[in-house]
Amino acid sequence: MKMPMEKFVVNIDKFGNISAASISLALSEAIEESRIELDDKLLLVSFGAGLTWGAMVLQMSPAN
Repeated sequence: MKMPMEKFVVNIDKFGNISAASISLALSEAIEESRIELDDKLLLVSFGAGLTWGAMVLQMSPAN
């Protein structure tokens, strides 16, 4: 993707492979660290055992 690693949130070194739970933990950490701002577009990708995978694109918006 030719993007700097600073653009990625990686947490496998802290928690090991926890499959899809990695996404929610990484998202929470990034918000707490102010790495994500309103209107940011995010690509969330995870893969697990048996070559299962999931991905989605979302845009951060304020809570109503």
